[in-house]
Amino acid sequence: MVTLDLRHVASPAVRDLLHLVNHPDFDRAQQQIEHLGGCTEPIRLTGRTTTVDTTTGEVLRSYTTETEPTGSLLTACGNRRASRCPACSRLYAADTYHLIRAGLTGGKTVPDTVRTHPHVFATLTAPSFGPVHNRPDTRPCPCGTRHDPTDPVLGTPLDPATYDYAGAVLFNAHAGALWARFTTYLRRELAARLGLTQRAARAVLRVSFAKVAEYQKRGLVHFHAVIRLDGPDGSTQPPPSYATVAVLTDAIRAAAPRARISVVSDAVGERQLGWGQQLDVREITAFGTETELTDQAVAAYVAKYATKSADASGALDRALFCRPCQGRGATVLPHGTPLPCTACDGTGQARSLPRLAVARHVRQMIRTCWELGKLPEFADLKLWKWAHMLGFQGHFSTKSRSYSTTLGALRAARRAWRTEQAHAHAGLPDPDPDTTLVVGHWTYLGTGYSPGATLLAAHVWHRKELERQFTAEGGC
Repeated sequence: MVTLDLRHVASPAVRDLLHLVNHPDFDRAQQQIEHLGGCTEPIRLTGRTTTVDTTTGEVLRSYTTETEPTGSLLTACGNRRASRCPACSRLYAADTYHLIRAGLTGGKTVPDTVRTHPHVFATLTAPSFGPVHNRPDTRPCPCGTRHDPTDPVLGTPLDPATYDYAGAVLFNAHAGALWARFTTYLRRELAARLGLTQRAARAVLRVSFAKVAEYQKRGLVHFHAVIRLDGPDGSTQPPPSYATVAVLTDAIRAAAPRARISVVSDAVGERQLGWGQQLDVREITAFGTETELTDQAVAAYVAKYATKSADASGALDRALFCRPCQGRGATVLPHGTPLPCTACDGTGQARSLPRLAVARHVRQMIRTCWELGKLPEFADLKLWKWAHMLGFQGHFSTKSRSYSTTLGALRAARRAWRTEQAHAHAGLPDPDPDTTLVVGHWTYLGTGYSPGATLLAAHVWHRKELERQFTAEGGC
């Protein structure tokens, strides 16, 4: 092996890349990186696995990370946030797209007849907590300026001193519960419009949905949802003929303003949290029609926002609290004495609020989360833990049980396909689950690449993006 003299190479990443390229088993290292498709934060594991035929005791296959060039196995991080890992978030978006589309047109264990069920696309927004800079269609912003679409002032309060930051944070924190309350009232409103009791309505009708949360520029979440009417058994059964799109639309419009949550606190007084006045409900049409709101467009729209986070509104994509002390600012010794955390100097914050590279409006929402989260009456909300999400702590994309398939089922099918391909590549027969036992032992080593491998991963991602763009533009 030739020893390289790389002292003249100024970049540490390039030096590391040259060392990696000249490794005797570089092809295997490159294969691992290619397999991840450009994942930016892979998980590094060490360990071994052995596949044994239980009837004969024969070892069919064995693997250990000791034979890897880097001594570890890289696996994709699976992060859904595009700001953290574009490659894995794209895969998450693709899975979400197929999940949503299956609930509209069938497929993935959902019968094709589901396309005949009444379904609408509804958007429930947040209420106002004070006037903000915006872009009305026919008149200038209340500040007298016609803002450019990229103006950073959009969504920020006209008067920060009077803006209800506490109300805004509490709305985000209760948005998930508010959605659950809305679905309860929706079922009641449907029963009332069909002239049935709630028990009788449940016997002939089921409400199925899939929703995604989106952050507005003002830092508040609103929900986009596909809402569908099924028979009592779910997607496999149509609803009664009298349960129409018109009935569903009317019930949604009636249920949204009824959904309210009361919050009482000595610090912020009594609040009634509910949805905003802007409510949009539109019927979803089949792909190929002249309307814009087709099943394909809705699925793509929901998938797009399933990979975004609070960072889309200029906030953070990582938790703000100090991990060693879990945001408490101190650790408790066995005899009960608090010991100030040296990692955060007792603040409980991994990063100081004044030093955060965010807009003033976002910083104030984060500060409000932190302050309210320390109050006893809001302890259960753990707002300090979700300050980087501006108080919102629900899942970005959720669905009812009977809407369609699950993300877990889609991932399991992909794993099964990859396992089958790996066995075929190695010339191994398909394993029999009744006679085959896989024994493995794995240890978490860390995350991320070496500096040189990071350059290779970036190249893989860039190449795949160019290939996707070429295909989208009609290439072959």
